[in-house]
Order: sequence, then C-alpha cells, then structure tokens
Amino acid sequence: MESREFLSKVQIPPVTQLLVWAPVENKLAYVWNYNIYLKKNATAEAVQVTHNGKVNKILNGVPDWVYEEEVFASNEAIWWSPQGKYLAYLQINDTGVHNIEYSLYGNDQYPTTVFIPYPKAGCVIPRARLFVVDVENPSRQSEVLVPKSVGVGDHYLRTVTWVTDERLAVQWLPRRQDSVLLQIYDYDGTNWKETSVRINNYMVLTYFPAAPYFAANNMSFYKVMSNDNGYKHLHYVEAVKKKKKKLFFQNFHIHTCHSEIFLEKHISLALRISISKSGHSAPECLTCSLYQDRCQYNSAYFSLNASFFRMDCYGPGLPLFTLMDNRGPAKEIQVLEDNKKLEKILTTELLMPTIKRIRIKATIICQLPNPHFTEKKYGGPASQNTDYVFRLEWATYLCSTEKVIIASFDGRGSGFQGDELMHAIYGRLGTYEVEDQISAVRKFIEMGFIDKDRIGMWGWSYGGYVTSMVLGSGSGLFKCGIAVAPVAKWDYYDAVYTERYMHRPEENTESYKNSTVTDRAKNFKSVQYMLVHGTADDNVHFQQAAQISKALVENQVDFEAMWYTDKDHGLSGKARYHLYAHLNHFLQNCFAEKK
Repeated sequence: MESREFLSKVQIPPVTQLLVWAPVENKLAYVWNYNIYLKKNATAEAVQVTHNGKVNKILNGVPDWVYEEEVFASNEAIWWSPQGKYLAYLQINDTGVHNIEYSLYGNDQYPTTVFIPYPKAGCVIPRARLFVVDVENPSRQSEVLVPKSVGVGDHYLRTVTWVTDERLAVQWLPRRQDSVLLQIYDYDGTNWKETSVRINNYMVLTYFPAAPYFAANNMSFYKVMSNDNGYKHLHYVEAVKKKKKKLFFQNFHIHTCHSEIFLEKHISLALRISISKSGHSAPECLTCSLYQDRCQYNSAYFSLNASFFRMDCYGPGLPLFTLMDNRGPAKEIQVLEDNKKLEKILTTELLMPTIKRIRIKATIICQLPNPHFTEKKYGGPASQNTDYVFRLEWATYLCSTEKVIIASFDGRGSGFQGDELMHAIYGRLGTYEVEDQISAVRKFIEMGFIDKDRIGMWGWSYGGYVTSMVLGSGSGLFKCGIAVAPVAKWDYYDAVYTERYMHRPEENTESYKNSTVTDRAKNFKSVQYMLVHGTADDNVHFQQAAQISKALVENQVDFEAMWYTDKDHGLSGKARYHLYAHLNHFLQNCFAEKK
C-alpha cells in the first residue's frame, strides 16, 4: 500500500513541523513541539522518542534558523536507514545563542515581539549532536560522536548519509569551514564506532560540500571535489586504499539513483554513468542531441529505479519538459510541456522584441539605445548571474517596455569558473567583486552603445550589498541605484555564512572594517539611492537598513527609502507588486531625459 493511500488514516497532531516516511514498510517519523515521534505503521500508536524539545532552546529532528538557511538548505533533520531499521536525527542546542528580536505590527493595539536564536559573526553558535534510534526499541538510542579532531572546538554537522543499516557516513566541519571531514561509522550492536576510514579534504569552502555516493562495496565512494587545478570534478575515492581518482568534467552538480550517477554540467550537459562492482562506464551524454539550439541548461528527475526520467530544459529558448526512457540509450518518449501557449503570447499578444544576448564579460539583454542598468540580484560568493536560463522577470519588462539595456556580470568571487576566481574574495568581501562591477561598466561605456550619463544598478540581499558598495565607491559612473534588503555590516549577519568567507571579526578586523556600507555614506551625495527593506526580515535584519539610513542622515545625504511592514526577506504577496511598481517609478525619474 502506498503511503498516500492511507495518509488520511494516520493520526498526527494538527501542527506538525516535519513528516517523513521510511523508505520501506510505511513507517513514519514526525516532529511536534520539537520532539520526535515514531509510528511503526499507519494505525499504530505514536511513540515519543525525545522529551527535551523546547522552542528556541532544544530542537530535535528539525534545524534551527541558521542550520536551515546556511547548512542544510532544508527543514529536515531526520534520516531513515535504507531498510527503516534505524532513524538518525539531529539535535540542536540553541541555549547559548543570542536572539534576534523584531516587532510584528499586525492589526492589534500593541505589536508582538518575535524571538529567533540567531548567531551573528563571532558570537555563540548552535551545538549540534547526532543520535540514532532503534525503531523496534526506541528507548535504545546511541550518539554518533563527532571526531575529536573536529569536536575539540566549535563545529557544524553538514551531511548524513546511510550506507547500509549498520554503516553511516557523516561530514563534519570546523567552525572556520576551511576543511570538511567525512567520517564513516559502523554499528557494533551498542555504539556507532569510527572506522579507520576518514577523508579529510582541505579547501576553502565557498560552496556546500557534496554528499558522498557509495559504490557497491559500501566503502568506496564518489564525491564532487576540487582537483589540483581548482575545478570541481567527480572523484572516485577508494577509501580502503585511501586513493583518489579524478573521473571527468568540470563544474557540475551530481544526482544519484540506485546504480547510476547522473551529472549535470552547470552550463549545458546532463551525463550518465553506470556503476557496477567491476567499476563504472564511460560518461554518456543524455542531452547532447536534445534540441541543441533551444536547450543548453538542463536538469533531470528520475523514477524510483531510474528506468525513466523527466528532462527539464530551462533555456536559452522557451523551457521544454520531456519524458525520457533510460533503459539503454536515452530516448524521448513524450513531450510533456513545450510552452507553445507562452510562445504565442510572447510573439503575438505582447509583441515583445526579440531578445538578443551578447556575451562580452556579461549578458546584455535587449540591446536597445538609451539607459543602461546593471543587475546584481544575489551575486554572492559562488553564485552565477550569466547563464542560459530563460527568464521572464523585471529585467524583461525593463528592456522590452522601458527601453533599458540590462547587463549581468559575473566577476571575481562568482562560481563555476574555477576555485581561483571564486576564492579571490575569500577573507575580503566587498572588494574585488565590487571593483569588477565598476570595471564592467567602464567597458560598456568604451563599447559606445550606452548613455554614460544614465547608468544605474540594483540588487537584492548580497546584490543589494554590492550595489550599495558600488554606489558608495565614488566612481562617478552611476546616476542611481536600488538596494533591496542589503547587508550593511558583516558583523550583523549570521555566523555560518559570514565566517565561511570572512572568519570571525576578531580574526579579520581590517577586512570587516573595509567591507561596510556605512563607512561609505558620504560618497552617496553624488547618486540617487533607494533603500528597501521588510521590517520582519529574519534573514538580513531591518537593523541593516536602519544603520545605512542612520549613516546617510549623519552625512546629510538625501535618499529615498521604502519599508514593508511585517514582510520578510522575500517581500511576498502584494508587497512584491508594490515593490516593482515603486522601483519602476524611481528608475523613470532617474533615467528621465535632461531638459
């Protein structure tokens, strides 16, 4: 019986934080009030596994704010063993972590205050522990201990991978995040013992370290890591012999399904490797012959046994989704969605101009005369803004309706061009990535097709930070700029993200000082600046915009500001519509013809 067929029979609390089915036998684990409960089947009584869960203090089976945002990129912290015999779970202790507090204004007479444990750079971070529960006897729990080499100081748990029901692989990171330790554990009937196999990979971690994919011998594994030249490759690690072999290709993501590995090259290709006890096959390209002009950015989603997969093409043409047969050479079975209706709307109803892309250190969308607008939405370390993904967004409107040239540029610090370029801003955020945006604009001016007196820039989050740093550089190139939810000072942002690139403030004092927007406030007198933020932003706190505003006022700088009451970092709902209408008015004023 499939889980979905009897979900209605399962009795669980109405406000459940997490619900996870076991891979077999329809066992169920869920989290309620930060405690874990087990159900051996749909109608069985729930067994409470943990009893110490407490909001903002002890969290079992779910991550806290910073683990969800910066470590797991997920709200799940429960991992079933392959046959559902054991359940591993994370326990987060936020007891010593300082709270961020902000008001929710609502409609009542008095606002309410929200408290969230939020470790800022240099402050106390959460304590993470990993436990394993015997499902048949939930009172039997054992802790998977962090290796002493990492556990001697502050650290993070990064990934949990079940190899077998009795073997577990865990990646641990020291607080500095400049190395990752992959430790394999075996269960001896009482405890989870460290094996002699331990892979310590030293690197500058400006990306999330990939989880391992284990081979048939349950000891060797495949893992994406940098090679000696600083490019991401798939490596085969013979753990017993402690050897590492590079396989092929640079800078890709990895998807796994049973006995095959699927590689998604970041720019254009999806590849397949078949694995057996004797080794692995040569890579087979799954997308090389699939709509080559239309599809140069692809992803794939697989059936349970990998016999079929859905190939997702995201551009540069209109997105295309096809069902593929994976039993032998990959072949197309059916087109699931070809976006013919969207094509008709774009070409006939909206009468949008043809989008022309030029790649000269940047992507220029809609090469038209008049103003130039540099776009930097996130643009943080390891990001990529210039790619082959088809998008309909504000930039599309600006270039098609407002006749604005849009450029996105990936400078130093961006990803998928090798570690040397990505690591250039390590320890010094707000330097080279800012300089490169300015250099790109100078290059555009030299090319002669833009109005050098009407150049603007905008960004959101890290992009808002870079925009503000660029406008505050005093370059004289920009007439205006928009910063949505920007960072002002890295001291105010979370410890996991900030220290990954900047270390702790006391270890890197000069770089922290040089990376602040507020210290550049006097240079904003020569530009038109709009500052936007949500008052309930739990990510980049409203404190950041408040400090920028204060610094501008103290330096007698005239600027525009817009806040969105009770809105978080995403400014969702009606606020999003209001935002873009407001930004559009700002740009129209900025780019108005001189009289």
